[in-house]
Amino acid sequence: MLLVVIAFAAFLLYSTLTSQQAECSVTVEFNGRSNQATASGANAREAERQARTTACGPIARGMDETIACTNRPPARHECRTL
Repeated sequence: MLLVVIAFAAFLLYSTLTSQQAECSVTVEFNGRSNQATASGANAREAERQARTTACGPIARGMDETIACTNRPPARHECRTL
């Protein structure tokens, strides 16, 4: 039974890591504040979108500001394939 649990955990880890093909670091500026975040995703577009969402979290207040922040292009972005 323990081997089955270990095998299942290994499969989940492997499938999660292989689905992440790109990593992006972005810096967003919004309402005079800035923040930086890094995220990974299936492709560069998805990784950048997730990094923008993560970076906007601490500097945007409320849903309206969060949407406005994540819709702005980042001040700086750098992506790489994994």
